[in-house]
Amino acid sequence: MAQKQKLPEHLKNAKKAYDNSKFLHSRDGRVVRILSEYLYPEQHLKKHGINKTIIFFGSARVKSLEYVHNEIKRLKDAFQNNTIEETKYQNELKLWEKKLKTSSYYEDALKLSKMLADWSMKLPKSERFHIASGGGPGIMEASNRGAYESGMESPGFNISLPFEQEPNRYITPSLNFEFHYFFMRKFWLVYLSQCMVIFPGGFGTIDEMMEVLTLRQTNKMKRPRLIVLFDEKYWKNIINFDVLVEEGMIHQEDVNLLNFVNTPEEAFKFITSELNKNLVNRI
Repeated sequence: MAQKQKLPEHLKNAKKAYDNSKFLHSRDGRVVRILSEYLYPEQHLKKHGINKTIIFFGSARVKSLEYVHNEIKRLKDAFQNNTIEETKYQNELKLWEKKLKTSSYYEDALKLSKMLADWSMKLPKSERFHIASGGGPGIMEASNRGAYESGMESPGFNISLPFEQEPNRYITPSLNFEFHYFFMRKFWLVYLSQCMVIFPGGFGTIDEMMEVLTLRQTNKMKRPRLIVLFDEKYWKNIINFDVLVEEGMIHQEDVNLLNFVNTPEEAFKFITSELNKNLVNRI
């Protein structure tokens, strides 16, 4: 009997494509990576029974009132102990005093999130609206924290960025998703949402808001979603919606997609009233 010849070393144990890290991270593996960012969250969200969300958008740069007070105290202590020069002290103090003004947004987001989570936890499990966020600091942290303090599971749809964006500590660990592709992250932020609460923010928040408004305007969203803008004065200073109507760039009914609120209590009353109507209509 002929002896079986040994395979050359370079032919042994060839990697299967789905185990080949070099291929998966190559240009040609991009489609697999995109599909993974769709299927992996879907699997985990289903496992946790999350099929409807209230998503919070807003600045990653706002801090809690407690955090800002602690930083101001640390700064003043350093100045009194002569461990910081006066010019640097004055500049940093101005920065934190400005943060003190915007910290109210963090506190309001926290309060509203907790109110909504407490309300939602009383609904049948299959009808609950889970509080979700983009997973980072600022308004995102406040919204996940509100749900956490109510004992509700809360997803965070994070993204890898060179600055600012680290997962906040209040995300449910098994629902902490990290995305590479912005468009897949946006898909999951919006897809399960029944209501979007948009707090003051910068480029990222405006981008998310405008994409959602465009989808609603063009009827690409088959299910209606509430769009709630927190702090009417802020948003109308940033974007003059009336001028867009006057110039014929949008219709008045497009502006009617927006719902302005100014306090957590006002937001809670409006959101729960509208979502309750939808619940009744489905039964």
